Amino acid sequence: MAQRKQLPEQHRPNTSADDAALRQHLVALLDGGNAHATFDAASADFPSALRALKPEIGEQAAPYSAWQLLEHMRIAQSDILEFSRNPRHISPEWPEGYWPRSSKPADPRAWNKSVESFRADLQAMKDLVANPNTDLFALIPHGSGQTILREALLVADHNAYHVGQLVLLRKLLGAWKPE
Repeated sequence: MAQRKQLPEQHRPNTSADDAALRQHLVALLDGGNAHATFDAASADFPSALRALKPEIGEQAAPYSAWQLLEHMRIAQSDILEFSRNPRHISPEWPEGYWPRSSKPADPRAWNKSVESFRADLQAMKDLVANPNTDLFALIPHGSGQTILREALLVADHNAYHVGQLVLLRKLLGAWKPE
């Protein structure tokens, strides 16, 4: 098996304690909630009657419904996770493959199924970065310079951005109950 390319040593933690601390920080970042609402808070008890609505903002409607945001988050996170661990993974076409066509779920179970799938993939990414056998700094062999560290940060960043949009939608729809 070919040795994976790695980042230069000066970019790596110096001790196993540094490595463990980095992994703990990454898991906490993926969990969210340090500086903003969590995914669970933003998605929990989202009224089914509001999931397909695009509230008006001034004279324009919001570009996405809650359903479209949720599905986009699920699809994008799944793609990043699979890219990180599966060299045979083929990403969806950008941008159409990352957004659902319909602004509403296909049926009442679709919302919960998407939420559960999102949570499972998030847990898989957290497990990947928490595993001390995962080299966070090694270049992903089938990538173009990405590392597991970069992909975990990308998931956290992308999720935080869209969780904020979900919260905003809930506020505009009158369905946000801050914790």
